[in-house]
Parts: sequence; C-alpha cells; structure tokens
Amino acid sequence: MNKSALCIGINDYPGVDSDLSGCINDANDWAAELQRRGFAATLLLDADARKQAMVDAIRRHISAARGGDVLVITYSGHGSWVPDQNGDEPDSRDEVLCPHDISQGQVLSDDELYDLFGERERGVKIVLIADSCHSGTVAKLAPPLGDGGRGKARFLAPETFLDASALAVAKSRTAAPAKPARPFGALLMAGCRDIEYSYDAQFGGRPNGAFTYVALQALKAAPARYGDWFRAIRQSLPSQNYPQTPQLGGTRSQKQWPVLG
Repeated sequence: MNKSALCIGINDYPGVDSDLSGCINDANDWAAELQRRGFAATLLLDADARKQAMVDAIRRHISAARGGDVLVITYSGHGSWVPDQNGDEPDSRDEVLCPHDISQGQVLSDDELYDLFGERERGVKIVLIADSCHSGTVAKLAPPLGDGGRGKARFLAPETFLDASALAVAKSRTAAPAKPARPFGALLMAGCRDIEYSYDAQFGGRPNGAFTYVALQALKAAPARYGDWFRAIRQSLPSQNYPQTPQLGGTRSQKQWPVLG
C-alpha cells in the first residue's frame, strides 16, 4: 500500500485584499504529520496553488494511486460559493475552494472535485481535509481556546470575484427541492458547516487554522478510526471564540477507515 498526500495552503490572495495568516503553517504542519506516518507529501503554497496547478496536482496523485492506496488532500485557504450550474444544489449554490488566482475568477468547485475523485481506480481511499468556509452562524460552544480574540474568517465574499450579473442570478434563485446526495468518492473532514465560518487563529503566538490545530492536537491521543478522531475534535470545537462546527462526511464504512492509514 502506498500513501501519498497533497497539502495546499494559501495565505496570499492578490487582487482581493483578503490575505490570511495561518494557511501555510497549516499545510506545513499537515505535511510534517503525514510524513511521520509514512506518507509521501507534496506541498502547494501561495502562487504555486493556482487553479490549474491544483487540478493538475490532484489528478496526478489520483492517477498514480492503485487499489488499496491512500491519498490525503488537505486544503487551507478561503472558501466561497458560486451559482450552481447543474441543478444539484438545493440552495442554488456550489461551494468552492479559492485558489491563489481567485481574482481572475478561478475557483475549484465541489462538482469539479466530485469529477476528479471519480477518476480514481477502484479501491483507492481518498481523504479530503478542508479548513475553509462559506458563511456564518453559531452552535453549541466549548470553552475558549487559543490566544484570545477571534481571527479572520476564511470566507471570500462572491462579490470580490463574481461579476454583478452572475451574482444577481444566484441571489434571485429560490431553493429547489433537495436531491438525493451522490457519493462524493472521498471521506471529507471539514472545519465547519457550510453555513459557518472557519477561522484563522493564534496558538502560542503562531498562526494556524483553528480546525487544523485542534485536529492535529487530537491525533496525539492516537484515535483508531476517523469517527473516533472526529469525536475528539468536537470536544474542542465549536468553542466560545471559534464558533465553527467541524463536519465528517462519508459513508459508514469510510468513517471506520483507520486514521491516516
């Protein structure tokens, strides 16, 4: 069994005036942890994480994987939404990751990820760990964590990269009846619900994503399965200063996969 990882971190967002601070640390921290666990890790940081480079790197890792192999993809950066193009979203919005070249309208949508993951050979395990967000609310809160004040939300408003006509169409649409969810092809660990923010944070004076920091700390207890790891993460998030609710998405069998193995 081969284990590979692609760790993406984007702090620098030219042209949209919304830089982040903890995402490169996130990517480096994930890569270091994964390498300790026997993964061959590749980093894509800032200008190297343009849309096409992200797609090419994901496709390259998927095409190299064989049945029984494990591929972990981590993403730390802005998230947002664009108008849904194929009618599969009840809220008429596709959730997107924001590459370095987002100011040129370049986004990586959930539909595109679905198609990329669909290229995998049968038996390849893909885990996507996303520390980004879409919009905000609050939930049941644990005690405060980190160095105090809440950091910047990892959400980029669509107004910063969508033209006015596309934005108007999206906002005018009413919610459609929910369609049955199609299999995503990967186990998804996300830093928040799709109606919340994920936050940049400070721990010991060092910038990190709140979710990434908590997730890596929770690994120290050596959880056996993804479900166990997720429950450990939820002991710390949402917190009073980081009101984000981590999510674990996948089939029942995927949630029973061995953690990072």
